[in-house]
Formats: sequence, structure tokens, C-alpha cells
Amino acid sequence: HKVILAPAESSHLFVLHAKQSEAMSGDQKVLLKGHSSQYVKLNVGGRLYYTTIGTLTKHNDTMLSAIFSGRMEVLTDSEGWILIDRCGNHFGIILNFLRDGSVPLPETNKEIAELLAESKYYCITELALSCERALYAHIEPKPICRIPLITSQKEQQLLISASSKPAVILVVQRQNNKYSYTSTSDDNLLKNIELFDKLSLRFNKKILFLTQKFCYFYNRN
Repeated sequence: HKVILAPAESSHLFVLHAKQSEAMSGDQKVLLKGHSSQYVKLNVGGRLYYTTIGTLTKHNDTMLSAIFSGRMEVLTDSEGWILIDRCGNHFGIILNFLRDGSVPLPETNKEIAELLAESKYYCITELALSCERALYAHIEPKPICRIPLITSQKEQQLLISASSKPAVILVVQRQNNKYSYTSTSDDNLLKNIELFDKLSLRFNKKILFLTQKFCYFYNRN
């Protein structure tokens, strides 16, 4: 189906009527461009919008500009509504951006991500970049689990008594004997420390994790 612009009989609304024909003639393309102040009606995923051809073609490098400049085919229903097979929830924001060049973005990351997808579909690069910047700015840093390093029994008792959580304390004591430094002792020590770190990251909201200052005891005998 090819489309041409024709005036409605009883109003200033212009609608696109489907025509079984070959590609539009040059005059018909000029007609599309020549009525920028006239209205068209759009059905975007079941949501209905009225806007002008001038708004839709205001930005030259968008898909909507290509459609309503006569460079692409569109589908219409029996009542002349132009059908766009996309979600229409954010199309009002799309139109406002085309009109004004800027627009307040939705408040939630989910809605911004949805608007980003629509902006990319319609090839509205500046709006898509605004959405991407907003999403990046809203990324919350991952929580950091800081494990207190205790240096005395008194400090340990104070931390435990001030918390309502059960406490897990990492204590490393390596005595200077034949069992302290074997071919696997270093690996085992590192594995235990790594396990402690993983558990502290996973359960730090439920358990108080503490670590004592590494104590090395040397046997002088």
C-alpha cells in the first residue's frame, strides 16, 4: 500500500489514505512536505495521537521524518489512522522532544530504559543519548563491606556488644613450627581468607564480621 495526503472533508485534519498504486509521484511527495502545519492522526500500539507533519519531520534524520516526508511506506486502517506497531506508552514524550528539542525524562530506570528503546527505534539519537546518560547516572554503587580490624580483646568486646548481630571473627595465628609452613599451608591460608571475604560480602547485613590483626608467633627455642 502506498499513501498520499488528502484533506478531510469536514475539518482541518489531514489523513493518509492507502492507495493501490505505484510509487508516489513527485507532486505527491511535495504535497506531504507542503502541509507541515496540518494534523495527522496516529495509532501507536493502540494509543491515539494527533500531531502535525511539521513536528514529525522537524528532525531530518529520524525514522518519523523519513515516513512523513514520503520516503517510506506506512499502513493505515479503514478510518485513516496511521498504524505504528510499537508500544505507545512513551510516544507522547517522543513527540514533545521533536517539538521542543528537550524533554523531562521519566523518574524510574525502567521507564527510562523503555524510552531508550523507543528512541533507538525511531532513530532519535539525541534523546537516546540523554536516556543513556540518565541510566548511567542512576546506577547505584554496589555496597562495600568494610570489615573492622580489631587490635585488642577490649576493642573486640566493644564491637560485639554494640551489635545485635552474631559475630564471626577471622583469627590467623601461624606459629613457627613444622606445621606452619608446609607445601600447602600458604594455599590453605589464602583459601580460608578468600572464603571469609565471600561470606562477609554475602551475609554482612545479618552477621558481624571481624578480623584480628595477623598474629605471628615465633618460637625462639
